[in-house]
Amino acid sequence: MSDETPAQEPSAPVPEQPTEAPEQDSVSSDPRTHRFECRSCGYVYDPEEGVKKLGITSGTAFEDLDAISFRCPVCRSKVGAFRDIGPRTKASGFEENLNYGLGVNRLTPGQKNVLIFGSLALAFAFFLSLYSLR
Repeated sequence: MSDETPAQEPSAPVPEQPTEAPEQDSVSSDPRTHRFECRSCGYVYDPEEGVKKLGITSGTAFEDLDAISFRCPVCRSKVGAFRDIGPRTKASGFEENLNYGLGVNRLTPGQKNVLIFGSLALAFAFFLSLYSLR
C-alpha cells in the first residue's frame, strides 16, 4: 500500500499546475495588448482605450495602425518614435530589481499612484485634525 499511494498522489497535481501558468503568460505576453510610449512627449497609446481624437477605436493594436498616416496625438511624432512598454498589468522597472524593497517594486504604476497620493491625503487629513486639539 505504501508503494501505490505515493505513485498516485504526485501524478495528479503535476499536470494541473504547468497548464495554468503558460495560459497566464501567453495572455500577458501577447504583443497586440502591449502599450506603446512616445519617446518625444511621453504619450502612451493603450489598445484598450484607442484614440477618440484620431478616430481609432478601442481594441486596435499598435501594429494595426497605419505607419504612414498615424502620428502622436500630442507631439505629432511618427510611429518610429514609439517604444513598447508592455502590457498594462506589468510592473514597471527592470526584472532583476523587482524583488528588492518592501514589495513596492512589484506594484503597477497605477497602484503606486494610489499608494503615494493616498498617503499624502491621509497625512494632510492628520495635519488638519491637529487644529481640533486645544
